[in-house]
Amino acid sequence: MQLFLQVVLAYPTLPLSIVLTVCLLYWLLVAGGLLGDGLGLEAGDGLELDAGTHGLAAMLARFGLGGAPLMLVLSLLTFFAWTLVYLLQLLVLQPLPDLLRWLLGSAALLLAPLLAAFPTAVVLRPLRRLLLRLRPAAQRSLLGRVAVVSSPEVTAQQGRAMLADGGAGLLLQVRSAQGTTLLRGQAVLLVEYDRQAYCYHVVPADALEPASASRSLFESGDKESS
Repeated sequence: MQLFLQVVLAYPTLPLSIVLTVCLLYWLLVAGGLLGDGLGLEAGDGLELDAGTHGLAAMLARFGLGGAPLMLVLSLLTFFAWTLVYLLQLLVLQPLPDLLRWLLGSAALLLAPLLAAFPTAVVLRPLRRLLLRLRPAAQRSLLGRVAVVSSPEVTAQQGRAMLADGGAGLLLQVRSAQGTTLLRGQAVLLVEYDRQAYCYHVVPADALEPASASRSLFESGDKESS
């Protein structure tokens, strides 16, 4: 154990030991539920190496590291680089004079991430396919669709509505967007989704009919004049 700590806390292993510790703390926070899942399985979670990261994505994609969450790639890359430098320090660098050990250690510290990219790419291949299977399919937006109030009433504080989806129907939590009370059986239009309250804001569907009628009359007038 003493030899292990001596190698881990010595240069050139120490910088990678610090980065690896940060990665381990990150995954501990993920496991404790204090951060997102870290794997992109939830909407908005997991920074992916796609077009959104531009140069970084292009550079790592050349080594076969694209299409995976950023923290997963960095964690694997750091682990393999740390392993290479650790073994080099343990087996080769320790007996060398200080100056030579620092020169060779610095070169190893720069080359280790490049060499670690190959085993990282091998490990990511099956993990990438697994993550694609686990990722939920993107749901089509329900905004703009008409539902029917199923609860006794819908207010700004509570209410439910049933949306026909071609199957058993979707029971949605809804709130009155205009502060009015909507009654059971009334048709409502989904106009906004509240991510914090996990509900849809709705307005009476018939409230848009006059505007639609006037728009159609205006359009027909234009056609006649032309």
